[in-house]
Amino acid sequence: MQIQDLPYPDPGVPDARSGPRFLVWLGRNQLGGQLKSLAWGLLHFLSVCGLPFCVGFAIQAVVDRSGTRLALAGGLIALCGLGIAVGDTMLHRSAVTNWITAAARVQQLLARRTAQLGSALTRRVAAGEVVAVSTGDVEKIGWFVEAVSRFTAAALTIVLVCVALVVYEPALGIVVAVGVPVLALAVLPLLPRATRRADFQREKAGRATELASDTVAGLRVLRGIGGEELFLDRYRRASQEVRHAAVRSARMWSLIAAVQVLLPGLLLIAVVWHGVNLTREGRITVGEMVTVYSAVMIMSYPLHHFVEIAMAYSFSRPSAKRAARVLALERAMDSNGSREAVAPTGDLYDPATGLLAPAGVLTAVVCGDPDAAGVLAERLGGHAADSSELPSALLGGVPLDELPLDSARTAVLVQDKDPVLLSGSLRELLDVPASGGVSAEDALAAAQCGDVLDALAQGSLDAEDPMDTRITERGRSLSGGQRQRLALARSLVTDPEVLVLDEPTSAVDSHTEARIADGVRSLRQGRTTVVFTSSPLLLDHADRVLLVHEGEVAAVGLHRELVHGEPRYRAVVTRETDDEAAAVDMDHLEALEEIEETA
Repeated sequence: MQIQDLPYPDPGVPDARSGPRFLVWLGRNQLGGQLKSLAWGLLHFLSVCGLPFCVGFAIQAVVDRSGTRLALAGGLIALCGLGIAVGDTMLHRSAVTNWITAAARVQQLLARRTAQLGSALTRRVAAGEVVAVSTGDVEKIGWFVEAVSRFTAAALTIVLVCVALVVYEPALGIVVAVGVPVLALAVLPLLPRATRRADFQREKAGRATELASDTVAGLRVLRGIGGEELFLDRYRRASQEVRHAAVRSARMWSLIAAVQVLLPGLLLIAVVWHGVNLTREGRITVGEMVTVYSAVMIMSYPLHHFVEIAMAYSFSRPSAKRAARVLALERAMDSNGSREAVAPTGDLYDPATGLLAPAGVLTAVVCGDPDAAGVLAERLGGHAADSSELPSALLGGVPLDELPLDSARTAVLVQDKDPVLLSGSLRELLDVPASGGVSAEDALAAAQCGDVLDALAQGSLDAEDPMDTRITERGRSLSGGQRQRLALARSLVTDPEVLVLDEPTSAVDSHTEARIADGVRSLRQGRTTVVFTSSPLLLDHADRVLLVHEGEVAAVGLHRELVHGEPRYRAVVTRETDDEAAAVDMDHLEALEEIEETA
């Protein structure tokens, strides 16, 4: 897999049982790239470590006054230089490729899991943690995956060089062969503490990210109640905690780096001292002494990769653990389904509440609890809550949780009360999978988006067509009502068999709301539409109105009938208090008594 081939056609099924298992799975799925990086790494490191042998050979040729051997040494040095240049260039290319492709694979896996879980994801994992995993954590995971091959190449190079030194000059080679493993393993006692500090830093950083995400999402509300300074102070304290944790972690890693500098220096001193004595005694030549000395100096370069792999693992392990926790989340329903991939038609029925939405009818649902309404809307779309044991909703008698995910989404579309607008042009926003039966113009007209188009056109200087104007991230430049109407237009363009709308006009004024109710009714003629609302304007346009009270359908009828005949319905729709409801009931009783007396 090359960078230009991204994204993956299929990122695979991850092993999300634990963070380390997930890292192993990633490495195994990039085995080709790892082997390529290993080969280039061996070429680079062996060429670097081959220079001391060439230099020692050249010095001995000068001592022996041999022009032929000196020329051969020059050729070998040039060959090593070529190997260093080619190996370093290609190692960097393959390492970066492994890094980016691993990060891209993790991002695709996270995106796929997010799409499968839907709104259930944020109920089980904090939104800030999802952001942290999909941004900073994927880079750290990619870093470890690509560092493995470079570390392996460095470790193999050190083993080969130690063996070569023992064969080349046993008296000094044995000292090096014993000392180098000590250097490589000397930092192991420090790694657990460094890892704990890195984990603590990542935990603090994740909490700060969650706090920042929550603060930004609720900034408008915070300003309304004057609480922005309180939350900013909390974020400042969280940031300071992250800073202190990062400093403590950096101190430990600086100690490890200092050990990696100190110990090779001590080994070099020991080799020089012993080598000088051997040279004075005539047991080794000057060229052999220079070769071993240079080899020990050069080996500090691949030894640094031992520290890097330890750092990469320490930083990537908690990141991989968080990613695995998200990827291990499962839907209550199987994404592949147990039935064939067909989109059923017919009445929509929820066995848990007794809610029935006949096919081709505009059904309005009134629920006094907004949270319960949101859960019911999700269940009607097959987005079953993971902790719920309630039976699935039925469409045409077919349980939605037995359908493949794609078929269930094609049949039933749910627009929640807080729809998200992605950044891009308006044309791209409305470019969604659709039946083709509803045009973008008709959907925009039904959702009363004319003034939204005018506002977008006026705010854009480089787009002549309003459809080409840009929408900022999450539609921040639009009002709440404008975002709602554009989201409604997007849902109408899709033209599903069943459309479930949860409070689609809560941020719209009454005049616009009345026109939207008429437009949706007209455009969805013959299609099944379920609207969760307490707005009398929408309820009055519905063919069928249901009152859901304490988890069950308590009343069915038309809006005008229920307002006069059902006190619980009237209390939700008209927002009347208990005293007002009692007064209305008293008036009804008095009227009945007057009728009886008259009779």
